[in-house]
Amino acid sequence: MNHEQSRALYDRALSVLPGGVNSSVRATRPYPFFVEKGDGGHVIDADGNRYIDFVMGYGPLLLGHSLPEQVQSAIQQHAAEGPMYGAPTEVEVELAEFVTRHVPSVEMLRFVNSGTEATVSAVRLARGYTGRDKIVVMQGGYHGAQESTLVEGEGDHTAPSSPGIPESFAEHTLTVPFNDEAAAHEVFEEHGDDIAAVLTEPILGNYGIVHPVEGYHDTLRELCDDHGSLLIFDEVITGFRVGGLQCAQGAFDIDPDITTFGKIVGGGFPVGAIGGKSEIIEQFTPAGDVFQSGTFSGHPVTMAAGLETLRYAAEHNVYEHVNELGDRLRSGLQDILRDQAPEYTVVGRDSMFKVIFTRDGPDSFEGHCESGCRQRESCPRFDYCPKNGGDVKQAETERWERLFWPAMKDQGVFLTANQFESQFICDAHTGEDIENALEAYKEAI
Repeated sequence: MNHEQSRALYDRALSVLPGGVNSSVRATRPYPFFVEKGDGGHVIDADGNRYIDFVMGYGPLLLGHSLPEQVQSAIQQHAAEGPMYGAPTEVEVELAEFVTRHVPSVEMLRFVNSGTEATVSAVRLARGYTGRDKIVVMQGGYHGAQESTLVEGEGDHTAPSSPGIPESFAEHTLTVPFNDEAAAHEVFEEHGDDIAAVLTEPILGNYGIVHPVEGYHDTLRELCDDHGSLLIFDEVITGFRVGGLQCAQGAFDIDPDITTFGKIVGGGFPVGAIGGKSEIIEQFTPAGDVFQSGTFSGHPVTMAAGLETLRYAAEHNVYEHVNELGDRLRSGLQDILRDQAPEYTVVGRDSMFKVIFTRDGPDSFEGHCESGCRQRESCPRFDYCPKNGGDVKQAETERWERLFWPAMKDQGVFLTANQFESQFICDAHTGEDIENALEAYKEAI
């Protein structure tokens, strides 16, 4: 493939953007390709190269790049009527009504502008509602670029994971390994009276896709109830992708107190949202005392894009289509690994997928979880499948990034550029795309 235009653009970008990018995950070696446009389930770069796109903007594009007419019309109408107003609009009420009708735990919403802003506001809300300071997060979980959760360490021995964050922020953040019930009990036994909330992704989505073991979320729910803490589900990635319109909490039958949203709920435009029980969400100003505000919150173009995307998904069997393709792709990947790399692990659910380059595992796939790890104790691979972020970190991450990702790109398949970020399927993908991707995996692996 020729990448002369991308290389020239990167050279220009290095002079005006730190690292040549506006988000660190977009940086690839030796330089990223620059996208010119999207086309259905594909992207075309500045040099005219065409790729099957499994990045999907890191998750927001449930419908792909070529939006259905009803979505395009809504976006164009609201953009033509004026960019934004600094006043409420009907469309933000309609999107909130749609979400509260479909997501089991959500009675009320506050829209913001990013997933990071949503989780920042959710943490502040939990602290304000409970009058407590400490937050429990999962090691390897990701909740945006916010000071309270950018920590490393174990239990109450934590420190900021980035320069620029005062040590005092980490003092109030407790970490436990995902799927470790004993660690969760231990942290509540020691700090239960000071814990405002447990903040967790239903499925780790930024650390290779790690599925919960059976009963783990029930344990967190019970611990929060017993100690007067709140359970926050970060569904920025899983929201309206895993579990369809009921989201992951519906699929797992868990009732969180607060849920954060992003990505799909904005239909490809900048968005975030904090939803939950009315008595909690009403603590936000002006109804309550927990300050929260934003100039662009509830932006009418974003609200229209999100509303019509979800309406289209509800009316056109989108979830049936993308989930069937996801099952087919993960099953095909397991067939490839059985022959070529049985130590590797296929993970994912519904329209999310990933191959983790785990280092150990049995040679046999007999009796394994179908179409991706589900953490079944009866599965012969159960002891080898990643249970938390640390397990994924021990995989062959350098091989994935330095060798595998470029090999897939050269075959016209665009994947997230590291071992940790999820891959996504959209409604515009076809069976032919899946078969072509499997052939590329077979060659690259």
